[in-house]
Amino acid sequence: MADPEGKNTLKALELLGFEGLKDVKTVKVFDIVMDDKSPGEAEKRVDEMCRRLLANPVIHNYSIKIK
Repeated sequence: MADPEGKNTLKALELLGFEGLKDVKTVKVFDIVMDDKSPGEAEKRVDEMCRRLLANPVIHNYSIKIK
């Protein structure tokens, strides 16, 4: 998947004199606040959200952290 923001950031860092950079990638984060009582149930629901809307499994990887 193309990441023009990451590529532009890489170019800008190099123009600022930072050397030895191989690549820069951007990351999207969703912070979801829920009322679920069980961390396991919350993780199942968030995984379903990712599969159905938030991520395209063909081009995205995702991870879930329960706090």
